[in-house]
Amino acid sequence: MFPTTYKELNQVLVELVSRIEKILVDNFIGAYLQGSFALGDYDQHSDVDFIVVVENYLNSQQVDALQAMHQQVYQLDSEWAKHLEGSYFPREILRHHSKRSIELWYLDHGARSLVRSNHCNTILVRWVVREKGVTIAGPPPKTLVDPIPDEFLRAEIFETLTNWGQQILDDPASYNNRFYQSFIVLSYCRMLHDLYRGYPGSKREGAEWAKSVLDPSWTDLIDGAWDVRPDPAKKVKQPADPNAFEETLRFVEYVMNESKAYISNDNCA
Repeated sequence: MFPTTYKELNQVLVELVSRIEKILVDNFIGAYLQGSFALGDYDQHSDVDFIVVVENYLNSQQVDALQAMHQQVYQLDSEWAKHLEGSYFPREILRHHSKRSIELWYLDHGARSLVRSNHCNTILVRWVVREKGVTIAGPPPKTLVDPIPDEFLRAEIFETLTNWGQQILDDPASYNNRFYQSFIVLSYCRMLHDLYRGYPGSKREGAEWAKSVLDPSWTDLIDGAWDVRPDPAKKVKQPADPNAFEETLRFVEYVMNESKAYISNDNCA
């Protein structure tokens, strides 16, 4: 009956979805948790990743009403209200992975208003929603997303890992703060683990796996990244430790090379 084990968060989610339903009326299909709250490895520091499925594209009046609503929800007397992140998916866009990368109305983590972004419109998000999604309201998520072939999911994981890694290495200054230093390390542990297994898991699973199979010299970096993780709004304003950041860049390059080895040697299983 409750989407999470946190009573206060459940109250925020019920309030959020009830307000969305009142605005969208017949255009509303369902609301679902994805990300760590769907994968089952969340804690009090986790982002609250959600998607809302709508029958038709949002019109301007609906967008305006949702903008005002998200401003109000952000002001609720709960820290959870400031950690919501999600997108509004028209049913036809969510249905098939070929529609990925189309921009949707998106609420960024910690934001008060919607912007256009393809952040959630990925094969990986579709897989999590279909296979692990937690229903807040609406039909079972498997009825809304077509099955996703393993090779398409793995190809996207590899693409994200390598493309984002190159962006980080080309412009490290944009990521030189305590939040991103930690986030990058844990994300690259998770993505390499996902690539190896062929399906998504959590950052915690990825970190523990990486410590058990990668060169032990990375263990302190991974443990340190997990310790830095709480309070991202504060950490993003603080410069990263210079030594940890340099090691993080080396770790990104290392994981990129490891991922290429998995792909070229067909070691994924």
